[in-house]
Amino acid sequence: MTKDYYKILDISEFSTTEEIKSAYRKLARRWHPDVAGNSPDIIEHFKEINEAYEILSDNIKKADYDRARRFYNYSSSNSQKETKSYNKTSTNPNNFKETTHKEEKRNSFWEDIFKTHKAEEVKSPKRGEDIYSDVEISVFEAVSGATKVINMLQTQICPKCGGRKFVNGAKCSSCNGKGETSVYKRFKVKIPAGIKNLSRIRLAEEGEKGQNGGRNGDLYLTIHIRETQNYKTEGMNILKNIPIAPEVAVLGGEVTVSTLIGNVSLKISPNTKNGQKIRLAGCGIKQNDKVGDMIVTVEIQIPQDLTEEELELYRKLRQLKGRGVV
Repeated sequence: MTKDYYKILDISEFSTTEEIKSAYRKLARRWHPDVAGNSPDIIEHFKEINEAYEILSDNIKKADYDRARRFYNYSSSNSQKETKSYNKTSTNPNNFKETTHKEEKRNSFWEDIFKTHKAEEVKSPKRGEDIYSDVEISVFEAVSGATKVINMLQTQICPKCGGRKFVNGAKCSSCNGKGETSVYKRFKVKIPAGIKNLSRIRLAEEGEKGQNGGRNGDLYLTIHIRETQNYKTEGMNILKNIPIAPEVAVLGGEVTVSTLIGNVSLKISPNTKNGQKIRLAGCGIKQNDKVGDMIVTVEIQIPQDLTEEELELYRKLRQLKGRGVV
């Protein structure tokens, strides 16, 4: 037996369906080529994880695999016992021939099992594997909706050899004899307005290619909402703090504010106080036919890199205003 699917998924033979699924998701995220890198070893290990999940998540395939696995372990155990028995007690060469014949019979039986399964796989349609990935969006994209462009690494049948692994009797140079190649596919994903963190979007039949006429797998995207430090939301309104210099607060002026609809010029009135709020109508979150506002809170900031000339102006201003009483 060449592969222990339970060991690949790091689970026991008695794991439940949910435990199998949970282990697969965890490993699929960890070893996905977009995360772990697209080296040949990582891609091969990622395929083994998907192969193990395909067998163990299907009750019929799992039952066949468990029977074959138990038979293999039983045969191996008996083979070791027979070998020990022969080494301890046998002086007849015919006993060695009999043991060898039994071993060959067991190996032949094991090969027949997998040949039968292989033949069935070749003849019957096989559904493609599902692909899992993550997409990060901002809080505003989550509220208003957005369209994201993502690139996904997918496996497809080699176009040169058609999955046969050989061309004119020689190993296919395009896929190096694997029968399949890995390519990046570009997707445009529509993020619906109001989506919640860790929600999942399913793109039907955008996963791995099916075989023998089987349908493609699906692509599942888990949404991660990135918090923005400079912005907060309050219903459909956006709250934002903007820094202004003391001279702008005293004399008035204009500052540029970035909003969902682009940069907007905001007029600061003379004698603006620290913490004063200014409303930018129509610059908030859009939902259906309604749109909120952006409420800007002014923060007067003292500059930290004043020149000697600027400091002298502040000294003169203090002289003009007097020391004052606090």
